[in-house]
Amino acid sequence: MNDSVLKGARGGLLVSAVMLLALLLLPAQPATSASRYIVSETIETLEYDLVEPQPSTPPARGLTDQFGPFRVIAADTVEMTGTVDSHTPAIFRQMLVRYPGIRRIEMLDCDGSVDEEANLRLARMIRRAGISTHVPSQGSVRSGAVELFLAGVSRTAHPDAEFIVHSWIDEDGREANDYPASDPVHAEYLDYYTEMGMPKPTAMAFYALTNSVPFSEQLRLSHGDMARLQLVH
Repeated sequence: MNDSVLKGARGGLLVSAVMLLALLLLPAQPATSASRYIVSETIETLEYDLVEPQPSTPPARGLTDQFGPFRVIAADTVEMTGTVDSHTPAIFRQMLVRYPGIRRIEMLDCDGSVDEEANLRLARMIRRAGISTHVPSQGSVRSGAVELFLAGVSRTAHPDAEFIVHSWIDEDGREANDYPASDPVHAEYLDYYTEMGMPKPTAMAFYALTNSVPFSEQLRLSHGDMARLQLVH
């Protein structure tokens, strides 16, 4: 290749490079077309309320727990209202399983039992569990419920508490005084009273007092009577 041709080729390359550089330095022009489009973007903003988590409060256990005539009001205290029947000892046992710390029975309105055997069984369960009994102001303990009261390892009562006793009656309609003094049926009660800590002479005096009125009548014991017979302490 001669010098003139080489110079011409170099000159052409130089011009092409200058033109390319010029094109790169020119400001970009918007593209034109037959239609124009506007593209918009919608951004959704979500707002949240940040709430400080509060510690959960467990329900107050036992405030509404009912077991037959017993209502648990605290881990160590129950209220008693109503009648003892053949199912009550088993119910009482279930309550102690769930609340082993029970140590006090508040006897509000207790009218006795319809099953004397179950009543005495329940009374012995109360004593074995080391539970105290108390009759608050306006409280009333009647008939077989008095035996339950005597089961307490300690027995207390408000001065206006009511205690009512009368003779027991069996399924044949026979009362205590219908049986001779030597009948073993009397020993069942006398043995229970001495088991609960009453001296034998006191137990005999109390048993005679309860049977001094028929089943259909009532004998109300004053707070002084209860203290004299060592039924409260």
